[in-house]
Amino acid sequence: MVLAYHVIFDAYGFWLPNDPRGSWSTEVWACHLQRFGEATKVDTRHSLAGREHDRRVRLEAKGHLQYPAVPFNQSQVSAIGNAFSQAIAELELPAYACSIMPDHVHLVTGRYRSTAEYVVGFLKRAATRRLAEEGIHPLRDCRQANGRVPSPWVVGGWFVYLNRPDDVRRRIRYVEENPTNAGLPPQRWSFVRPYVP
Repeated sequence: MVLAYHVIFDAYGFWLPNDPRGSWSTEVWACHLQRFGEATKVDTRHSLAGREHDRRVRLEAKGHLQYPAVPFNQSQVSAIGNAFSQAIAELELPAYACSIMPDHVHLVTGRYRSTAEYVVGFLKRAATRRLAEEGIHPLRDCRQANGRVPSPWVVGGWFVYLNRPDDVRRRIRYVEENPTNAGLPPQRWSFVRPYVP
């Protein structure tokens, strides 16, 4: 039985579907990225960030994105955290760990009455609205063909279903340590509560 989820979702441009380290994508839909190869689908659930690869190829592909890759600054991270706090309260969702990194988010939550995909979509929309309301949307100066500002998030996310209390604790520890492992200050969010099996 699923006890909790570890969800990861990326800012726009963070991890491309044909990243030379591998990806969890099955297709490269963006025409401007197809020339950098097919999707590099892998089945592992372990982090691919440390894999050796040709960094030059990865950065060249990022240079051909339709919009600039999104790095969240500290003000934007705070706004996203505030939006998550409100959204998690609305959903009545137990959140056990959260790290909002400059280019992706890690979140460990309890089970929910809907899908993990629904939760991630709800959180992304709440964060995007908050960024726009505060005038700090990272792509506010970019426009799609329909005149709308593009989302600062990629479509979908990566979902790990946790079935044992030890797995949940291990993922919580991983998410809590994520900022400091990247050389950033630790994060403490008011909406995070202790995990009690």
